[in-house]
Amino acid sequence: MKKYVFGEVMIGKEELRNRVIELGAQISKDYKGKSILAICVLKGAVLFMSDLIREINVETKIDFMAVTSYGASTKSTGVVRILKDLDSNIEGENVLIVEDIIDSGLTLKYLKDYLMARNPKSLKICTLLDKPGRREADVQPDYIGFTIENKYIVGYGLDYNQMYRNLPYISYLEEENE
Repeated sequence: MKKYVFGEVMIGKEELRNRVIELGAQISKDYKGKSILAICVLKGAVLFMSDLIREINVETKIDFMAVTSYGASTKSTGVVRILKDLDSNIEGENVLIVEDIIDSGLTLKYLKDYLMARNPKSLKICTLLDKPGRREADVQPDYIGFTIENKYIVGYGLDYNQMYRNLPYISYLEEENE
């Protein structure tokens, strides 16, 4: 079994906080006079979305979806499974998908197509982290917290095998050299 060690802090707590405030202000400006339904992609985006919606100054409803394409691996399998679907009807809603990270884009492309079939008024994507160097699907986020290099990211909601979500910063894992 591979062993991993932490790399350095890539994005600190204050930098995260400041960027979330900026994203909230931009989303509020773009949706002025409208309401949105923010959909949190569980579990990784829950901390980001919790902070983000407090910075959005328009009527905001929330819902949650759980999807997976990773399992206990550091690489996406490309096979998307919906573990928890929405509780809300999104027809006619301004939908904002809130995601923790986009790398291959396969999961988000599937999710976007899946939700568009439900006839929302609009659908935009807000991601905390964008990893364009790994993109396999044509998915472009509308709001990006940070563009990062191709590393396996943990912290601020992102995990490895359900661990490290509670870190207040973004770091990465590397294989340990033995």
